[in-house]
Amino acid sequence: MSPVLPADSTLVHDLIGIGFGPSNVAMAIAIREHNARADGQEALDARFFEQQPRFGWHRGMLIDDATMQVSFLKDLVTLRNPASEYSFLCYLQSKGRLIDFINHKNLFPLRVEFHDYFEWAAAKVDDLVSYGHEVVGVAPVVRDGVVDHLEVTVRSGEGLEVHRARNLVVGTGLRPVVPEGVERGERVWHNSELLTRVDALEGTSPSRFIVVGAGQSAAENVAYLHRRFPSAEVCAVFARYGYSPADDSAFANRIFDPAAVDDYFTAPGSVKRRLMDYHGNTNYSVVDIDLIDDLYRQMYREKVLGTERLRFLNVSRLSDVKETPDRVRATVTSLVTGEESLLDADVVVLATGYGPADPVDLLGEVADHCLRDDEGRVRVERDYRVATEPGLRCGIYLQGGTEHTHGITSSLLSNTAVRVGEILESLLDRGLKSASDEARTVADGTGGGAR
Repeated sequence: MSPVLPADSTLVHDLIGIGFGPSNVAMAIAIREHNARADGQEALDARFFEQQPRFGWHRGMLIDDATMQVSFLKDLVTLRNPASEYSFLCYLQSKGRLIDFINHKNLFPLRVEFHDYFEWAAAKVDDLVSYGHEVVGVAPVVRDGVVDHLEVTVRSGEGLEVHRARNLVVGTGLRPVVPEGVERGERVWHNSELLTRVDALEGTSPSRFIVVGAGQSAAENVAYLHRRFPSAEVCAVFARYGYSPADDSAFANRIFDPAAVDDYFTAPGSVKRRLMDYHGNTNYSVVDIDLIDDLYRQMYREKVLGTERLRFLNVSRLSDVKETPDRVRATVTSLVTGEESLLDADVVVLATGYGPADPVDLLGEVADHCLRDDEGRVRVERDYRVATEPGLRCGIYLQGGTEHTHGITSSLLSNTAVRVGEILESLLDRGLKSASDEARTVADGTGGGAR
């Protein structure tokens, strides 16, 4: 099927956003607030496309008692605009829970509640997003020897459409990671899909679960499955001796400060690596100390009572998985002795984290204009704009996939509000409106070739 231009085919958007997770919701809010203050010459025209049918953020991980690991003040707006009507506190007021939340004396809301806040905020700017629309291609449009704007091909239930933009902001999130040689299946899940699949086990009397991983999600999955299926054994498999506590102390948390992004960006490569080594325990493969204590207390209690359902296979790795229609057989190998143990289970849950997708995978021919460093990673400027050849005048901004240039906060909520403010400022500082006046009236089929 050939792509078709939408009814507003003469329009070249100032910005098209790919994906509509929390980062691009925050971007849409920043634009909405800017336009409310701006006169007509400074207002920005933006459109976002999201392949999901509605807003959703890690729905499969919304365990009922799981809490956020960041303060509620690090919401979509507060660090950029403390007076914003899109803040978590305004959400609480709208739900009639503000006083109750204050009395709770807690900085870390339930993850379910924060997801509801995200949905509430996304609904306030849903006129800027098209759900059920997947961006499948980006092509450069050449005018007078330079790439003046981009054509974005979008697939929906109605077919393919082409939209035009002078700038892109890519916020497609992270991708689940599984151990090498292991494939997901009916009984081998990534923890991102836990809650969307676990209900099917009700009434089947599962006898054993295996949870692989040493981070917060792994520990939460172990606790959840142990609680929900009181007759089942839950085996935790990880390479460490035990779960390591997250360092959320006040000084260590400064690695998430907006100023730390400046420090990291300007630091030499050797210092970047050192900072990641020093402070990886604030975020990677670590667990809240309260949850660690709860799990250890439960394990010890079961040993005392002789009813051990909670097992920890430490200093070990999952080396093989074979799935059959009614079970899965896992091979767990000791890292110390090399001894292999076979475990039959109803389900293996891979709580093995996420990794960034290559942010330019969607860009097609446009990717040829993007510059990379000596290690093949995309080069990113301080304003989160991909460094490109001079002939590409369009801005391509990244919300994620910038850990190598901007540090740990690349894919985290901690700096989202500040980051979108910096991207917005970059768009305005680059003289967006004056540069796009001519392109805004491009008629279909004019203005040079599309490649």
